[in-house]
Amino acid sequence: MAEFTLELNDDQKQVRDWLHGFAAEVMRPAAAEWDEREETPWPIIQEAAKLGIYSLDFYAQQFFDPTGLGVPMTMEELFWGDAGIALSIVGTGLAAVGVLANGTEEQIGTWIPEMYGDANDVKVAAFCSSEPDAGSDVAAMRTRAVYDEAKDEWVLNGTKTWATNGGIANVHVVVAVVDSELGSRGHASFIVPPNTPGLSQGQKFQKHGIRASHTAEVVLEDVRVPGGCLLGGKDKLDERLARAREKAKAGGGERVKNAAMATFEASRPAVGAMAVGTARAAYEVALDYAKTRVQFGRPIIENQGVAFQLADMATQIDAARLLVWRASWMATAGKPFTAAEGSMSKLYASEVAKQVTGQAIQILGGNGYTREYPVERMHRDAAIYTIFEGTSEIQRMVISRALAK
Repeated sequence: MAEFTLELNDDQKQVRDWLHGFAAEVMRPAAAEWDEREETPWPIIQEAAKLGIYSLDFYAQQFFDPTGLGVPMTMEELFWGDAGIALSIVGTGLAAVGVLANGTEEQIGTWIPEMYGDANDVKVAAFCSSEPDAGSDVAAMRTRAVYDEAKDEWVLNGTKTWATNGGIANVHVVVAVVDSELGSRGHASFIVPPNTPGLSQGQKFQKHGIRASHTAEVVLEDVRVPGGCLLGGKDKLDERLARAREKAKAGGGERVKNAAMATFEASRPAVGAMAVGTARAAYEVALDYAKTRVQFGRPIIENQGVAFQLADMATQIDAARLLVWRASWMATAGKPFTAAEGSMSKLYASEVAKQVTGQAIQILGGNGYTREYPVERMHRDAAIYTIFEGTSEIQRMVISRALAK
């Protein structure tokens, strides 16, 4: 395991510069258009696939980077380009992490390639956990999975919401209840293969920000999937449920891995890196503007009120990045988040993104409030970071529970 370092190696710097070039030359010029269209930017995903950015191999290389910095570095650069387009490019990764966190080696090898397709036939995947009445409260989940032993099939029924790529995905990963008496401990994850009867797209949401990313409901009506689509396999599920039942009978608090939470735990530092990228983008626009905007005979950066705001923005972004890098390194090193370091990184970076993008608008004044300048869009995009994959309130709850141990 690599020692923790704040210095990217030569290979990482090369990848970073390559991603930055793509973000600057391909994503940035198209960002406003796709934000207005509120559609999945298939041509840009296709271009990313041709270059090798949207591919299983590339993300596997970053995921298995021994320093742990490959994924956060990638996320920061792409989300520096544009959050909506970037989420369309990396959204499949959440479903892939769901399979990695809960699946067998065979399932990983079979289904993750199906999520991406190839440069000539690009595919996307969706992770479906949230429901209309069960967002942060995963214990309130209603989607059910019932085992049909005679056919060795699972039958899924329910409605999922806020699913990135929901309904347009080639592969859906669905979290469902298999034992309602166990609450969140009675959940499991399932692969829904392409073209499975009974799965359909419900409402497509028109969003405040990240508009280039497709977000929709997924409706499951008597969806039948083979027994082998249960992530981890039935034997492992039966063992886990048996342990949970024994603990419940004994009145003990059982720490049984929950399928959705295992995915979110692994992805929180990556979301923090996304927020860092958006914050950095807005900060750089504000800094350039402050250097060139002349009022009262001098650039506004020479006014202490503006300069101090920029100083705070730069400091907060660096602090957020350091928290993200620490959590990412810990996860790769196999070090448990005993102090909720993953939640800390996501919480702080998310709040920084909202604050910095808002300050950027203030520095640009009236110009910042118009769509002529990108900080207006960045501010709308940043709002999502404190909400998805665990709200800031949920992160604070996780952190406070860790402190109370």
